[in-house]
Amino acid sequence: QAAEQSGATHIPQVARNSHGTPLLNDAFRLAENTTQDSLLCYINADIVLMGDFLDAVRTVASRKRRFLMVGRRCDIAMAQKEELDFSDGWDDRLRQRVREGGKPQGPTHIDYFVYRRGLWGRIPPFAVGRIAWDNWMIWRATMLKAPIIDAGDAVTAVHQNHNYDHTAGGFKGSRTGPEAKENLALAGGSQNLFTIWDSTHILKDGRLKPRTHTGLGGGIWSYRRSVRLGA
Repeated sequence: QAAEQSGATHIPQVARNSHGTPLLNDAFRLAENTTQDSLLCYINADIVLMGDFLDAVRTVASRKRRFLMVGRRCDIAMAQKEELDFSDGWDDRLRQRVREGGKPQGPTHIDYFVYRRGLWGRIPPFAVGRIAWDNWMIWRATMLKAPIIDAGDAVTAVHQNHNYDHTAGGFKGSRTGPEAKENLALAGGSQNLFTIWDSTHILKDGRLKPRTHTGLGGGIWSYRRSVRLGA
């Protein structure tokens, strides 16, 4: 119904694993088969974007032929059954809410991926909404020598906090349950779990700048170790 109201195409027949969870590789395949557009974006459904997102995409696409654009998110608290008001001026109201109580997240919270058609090649059958697959995507782009753009300073990506009742075992289950372990195995182990810190460029003030990685490696490896240990 939401797709119909917004003029979007809804594709319900996405392959699922034995737990009934949609598979990422099939979602990406269906998206590429449904459109002829050269630029594509995967985004998690609990994220709200504003005009600065398209500005960032245009800037990066005008400067890079091949690329992956990612960015961190900012969490906002949501009351039970609360609905966001999308009437006139909604983006200004949402930005004000982010300024007053938003919680910026770190480089492991990767909720959108902008890329050109044909970037990935083969994607493993990751379970959506479980750990490791988003980190694998950055690793994969690195192996393909594609520039990886951190747009976190240019894009306000708002994440609506929610519970994990849809996941067996709740939030912990999404990180340590059977599907999480399957995803980690499909990723090839924790050594292939890259984060936004592994990006090659930063988008800031309308300019692309090479990323300086000095002092960041310890944080990257701490994250990979925590996943390996099931933290």
